[in-house]
Amino acid sequence: MKLFGTDGIRGRAGEFPLDPASVRRLGETLGRLLAGTAARRVVLGGDTRESTPALIAELAAGLSAAGCPVASAGILTTPGVAEVVLGLHAAAGISVSASHNPFQDNGIKIFGPDGRKLADSEEERIEGELLAARESDAGTRGRGDAGMPEADPELAAMYLARLAEHVPVMLNNIDIVVDAGHGAAYRLGPEALVRAGARARPIHNAPDGRNINDGCGAMHPEGMARVTRECGAAMGVAFDGDADRAIFADETGRVLDGDDILWIIATDWKRKGILAAGGVVGTIMSNFGLEAAFEREGIPFRRAAVGDRSVARMMDESGAKLGGETSGHVLLPFSPAGDGIQTALLVASIAVESGKPLSGLATLEKVPQTLRNIRVARRAPLEEISSIAQAVESARAKLDHRGRVFLRYSGTEPLLRILVEGRDGDEVLRIADDLEAAVRAELE
Repeated sequence: MKLFGTDGIRGRAGEFPLDPASVRRLGETLGRLLAGTAARRVVLGGDTRESTPALIAELAAGLSAAGCPVASAGILTTPGVAEVVLGLHAAAGISVSASHNPFQDNGIKIFGPDGRKLADSEEERIEGELLAARESDAGTRGRGDAGMPEADPELAAMYLARLAEHVPVMLNNIDIVVDAGHGAAYRLGPEALVRAGARARPIHNAPDGRNINDGCGAMHPEGMARVTRECGAAMGVAFDGDADRAIFADETGRVLDGDDILWIIATDWKRKGILAAGGVVGTIMSNFGLEAAFEREGIPFRRAAVGDRSVARMMDESGAKLGGETSGHVLLPFSPAGDGIQTALLVASIAVESGKPLSGLATLEKVPQTLRNIRVARRAPLEEISSIAQAVESARAKLDHRGRVFLRYSGTEPLLRILVEGRDGDEVLRIADDLEAAVRAELE
């Protein structure tokens, strides 16, 4: 069993490994890892799920038992936790969030003193202790009674101040619709934009513990796009539950994903002469149109595996200062973690400084692409399922080197993702239908 996926630990709240005993033990284990460090303080924050306060309380109890002081930020975005780690010179940070998942799920993301995700070796050590403790069934009684540490409002203020340091130009009263997805950005997202000079129109900003990501936010940006068009705003942005992703809409209501945003930022930085020689890093899910457009512009482009850590690793190796995923998770040189609010501030700044509408900047021409997310009951190796392997082989033969077919299991949800890309949109949809049918027959 592997607990840490592409984005920390994630699962159903209250069940292993997110049961009270395991979460407290995780805090204790991390505390012991930090025993030899000069600064042992750990920053805690999380999103608006009803399960988040109890998980933060267990983490705090475990850390305190190991002798680590805690700085609790209360409701704070995942990238906000990373920023506060840097601001406090803390030893680590933990964000309690399941990002774009439904409210029943939750997750734990751990950051080191550099504000970046914990190293694989340290995750493996924590994972080993949690699994060993589960097998021995030790320490499972008397947990779940921890008290929530008092949140320090100055930590959110510190995050907002750090965001403001990297806004290139004031936003000149630009109208922006902000879909907070009833998540961690429900207050911080609009406030950051207003501080930068925008007029923010918040929607889906009334979290009740269960409505996070429910038909809104970055996973469901259509409502935000419609409001943007109907109210005449200059742009709209939708965040996911912990605001590390941002999906946009231009003034016409056209939805713009992470590929569009990489294009807007990269071409602006190239024009200004500040785009690093390493170019841009995307992922295997990035639209081929983005790769072709960068090639025409003479901008180096590399594809990493899915996941912000894979993107960050390739950025370090190549010298790129800009990277991201189609999902809207964009990595910038002045933020230790992909930050949806920071991305929104930058894109709005580019629009204001250019004097162009966002539609005039979002000129990326994509090839037809479809992405299907199929809920699966098991994660069998795809190459060992003959019917699926044959369907994939047939799909690639039909495309005849004119497109791509890619299947992968999600690292955070019980889903299989099917991506099909080609020159003919109707053909892409037919091939995706065939692949989806084959997957459902075997894995549902």
